[in-house]
Amino acid sequence: MASKTVKRAFKYHFYPTQVQAAQLSRTFGCVRLVYNKALAARSQAWEQHRERVGYSATSALLTGWKKTDDLAFLTEVSSVPLQQGLRHLQGAFSNFFAGRARYPKFKSKKKSRAGAEYTPSAFRYRDGNLTLAKMDQPLDIVWSRPLPEGASPSTVTVSRDAAGRWFVSLLCQDTITAAPVPEGVVGVDAGITSLVTLSTGEKITNPRHERRDRAKLVKAQRSLSRKARGSANRAKARVKVARVHARIADRRKDFLHKLTTRLVRENQVVVIEDLTVRNLVKNRTLARAISDAAWTQLRSMLEYKTHWYGRDLVVVDRFFPSTRMCSTPGCGHVCGRLPLNVRTWECERCGITHDRDVNAAINLKAAGPAAAVGPPLCDSGEARTVGAGAGVRPQREFFRSGRSASKQEGHGATREGAKASNHR
Repeated sequence: MASKTVKRAFKYHFYPTQVQAAQLSRTFGCVRLVYNKALAARSQAWEQHRERVGYSATSALLTGWKKTDDLAFLTEVSSVPLQQGLRHLQGAFSNFFAGRARYPKFKSKKKSRAGAEYTPSAFRYRDGNLTLAKMDQPLDIVWSRPLPEGASPSTVTVSRDAAGRWFVSLLCQDTITAAPVPEGVVGVDAGITSLVTLSTGEKITNPRHERRDRAKLVKAQRSLSRKARGSANRAKARVKVARVHARIADRRKDFLHKLTTRLVRENQVVVIEDLTVRNLVKNRTLARAISDAAWTQLRSMLEYKTHWYGRDLVVVDRFFPSTRMCSTPGCGHVCGRLPLNVRTWECERCGITHDRDVNAAINLKAAGPAAAVGPPLCDSGEARTVGAGAGVRPQREFFRSGRSASKQEGHGATREGAKASNHR
């Protein structure tokens, strides 16, 4: 495989001065306000006149808003993040009309991510110093890793999380070094007790990051519940809760990065199952464990990493009976219902005893090569879905986006939980 040039974001902590923090907080608020006003204007134009308002029209509205007495403060911040907010709104509507997303929602001061995006006209990057528009001093960035040699950021995104931590993300061109091309194919079965089970028989234990910090989280949340609403003490307690959540999320992300990088480096084809996590978390018994396992994040990492390194990611149809089908060569018998507490089962036809997780991973591996013919991914880096097990379930058409044409949104979590969540 030849080296590949991709756009890659490099994210760093930074520590703003009081003046910079105040300026950025003001910018975040203005971006949120402009986004919401533009969304309201577009929604109103459609409801009243059946008129579609695009980016150009909302940009003209922004110019008018700045000239009013009530919104004159919009001129105190850089205009670029405000324009980028309108572009993001346009992208949200484009995804909605294309059927890829729901109708855009208004941004909330308490729940929405606080961030602002700057283009090259609104920042200066020289010799490791990044200075944003309307600021006199560069940001105090902790350069935890170097940017690619000679990199020139195309966009800079500044954000603040609920724990009060400040981040800056620089989007740069980066060259992905060619990795040795392996020959292996691996089936990956996601679970709870074992986060993933590989077709080689290896089981990777779920670290259960949320459970490890549950006592700290409970203590912080109880402290928060006792504080009066609107008080300064409640604001401090809320930050403490957010810090515990941030610690859990950081550890989880670090573990998943290491796991997915290993899978991509060691195998040419990675085969996973198309799990509908949105339905699975409706199971109240397993919702917390499934959320902590972060299967969606695992799949997302596999998608872009296989795209980067020229690997194949094959996503098998969710109705393929990987757990209940005998993986013994020449058998293929599909047994009846397997409750979650049944961890091993014996095939009625060949008499072989199977570990349900290992058996599922082996069946996923066997189903993978059928779809691993042709280009591994589309240009956007999305995975293919193979409708394996067509003889067991009625065949359906599949998009190359990794989702089936019939999304089966109404399927209950109990039925799918027996197959995918595997109480493992």
